[in-house]
Amino acid sequence: MTQRVALATVMDRLAIDAVITGYAVAVDDGAWSDYGALFTPDGRADYRGAGGAEGPAGEIAQWLEETMRLFPVRQHLIVNRRIDLEDLGGYTGDRAEVLADYLNPMCLDRKASSGPETDVPGEARSGRTGGATPDFVTGGRYTFELHRAEPGWLIRTVTVHEKWRRTPGA
Repeated sequence: MTQRVALATVMDRLAIDAVITGYAVAVDDGAWSDYGALFTPDGRADYRGAGGAEGPAGEIAQWLEETMRLFPVRQHLIVNRRIDLEDLGGYTGDRAEVLADYLNPMCLDRKASSGPETDVPGEARSGRTGGATPDFVTGGRYTFELHRAEPGWLIRTVTVHEKWRRTPGA
């Protein structure tokens, strides 16, 4: 492998890592147009492994927008990223697979359940918790398939493989 190929491989890995980080940030921030922009035009998301939906990324973004209203506070952590770049005889191709573990603590919307003007102790008006523990925590592994496109690396598919969860009262 030449230095030029090695540098291109490093740049691809960094770009792919930025897409995966962008995915977590978009979901946590509820930035659904940003979420959709991370996918190829035929991109799909499959959350059935966590009890959710599967379909085109645009439709799944709408489903997530509705579903995540229950959890206004989310902090998605995606770690242990294993990036497997397509190998074309020593050169990287235009496809990659990423296996990455996740931990996703979320807090329920207490204001919706306690009334419109009721503050919950330990929570600020912004909906952020002030020391409260998450109501729902899930962990597992993502499988991402990415393709290189004109704007850069994009997600073609993402599949969630939930391994465990802790829910209220559990």
